[in-house]
Amino acid sequence: MYVHPAFKVHPAAALAFAAARGFGTVIACDAGRPVAAHLPFRVIEQDGKVPKLEFHVARANPLGAIAEKGGTWLVVVQGYDAYVSPDWYASAEQVPTWLYEAVHLSGPVRVIPGDHTQGHTERLSAKFEGWIDGKQPWLLDNVTDKRREMLLKGIVAVEMTVETIEGNFKLNQHKADEDHVAIATALAAQDDSSSQAIAKRMVALRPYLNYLPQLSAEPALTGIAAK
Repeated sequence: MYVHPAFKVHPAAALAFAAARGFGTVIACDAGRPVAAHLPFRVIEQDGKVPKLEFHVARANPLGAIAEKGGTWLVVVQGYDAYVSPDWYASAEQVPTWLYEAVHLSGPVRVIPGDHTQGHTERLSAKFEGWIDGKQPWLLDNVTDKRREMLLKGIVAVEMTVETIEGNFKLNQHKADEDHVAIATALAAQDDSSSQAIAKRMVALRPYLNYLPQLSAEPALTGIAAK
């Protein structure tokens, strides 16, 4: 993807963003035709080794057969996004734009052998079950042996070696301070959570500016190129 230098994210920060999100659009190409699915995934990082992604698709999904052939796939991970009106800027001569967070991960894929599918599904579910505070984690052993065997046979587990990491957090980093404050303030006033989240991301980039009290900063976004 094209990334303006001001919006470029360090690969380590981009990978961390993708891992925290854990959900994206998986895209492959089959005979010149794009094939995509929206899937949860798990990032695997090991010291000194190239990171990997694990996910799975239903056996009936065309991606399952495509994965058997190998090839390079793309996973697109999106965060918050928001429209920006030119009327919100402090300075003149502005145009409409869209602010957003996106990470692209790409690399070769392989099918995880069937005898490792249960371990794959257990690790993936454990990741997301761990997000729920105070809940006893769901386990694959909670279903009967017959049901579990049927479920595991019905999926194709895929591993992608992450060779390329691209991060693009477009948060108006190239704009003047007065415009930065004006846009963050306007987005915070919108009646949707995504615009409000983008406003907090902007405040985190320049926490030293004079914002309205309700604009409390989000944790700093490591790796984002600032003005």
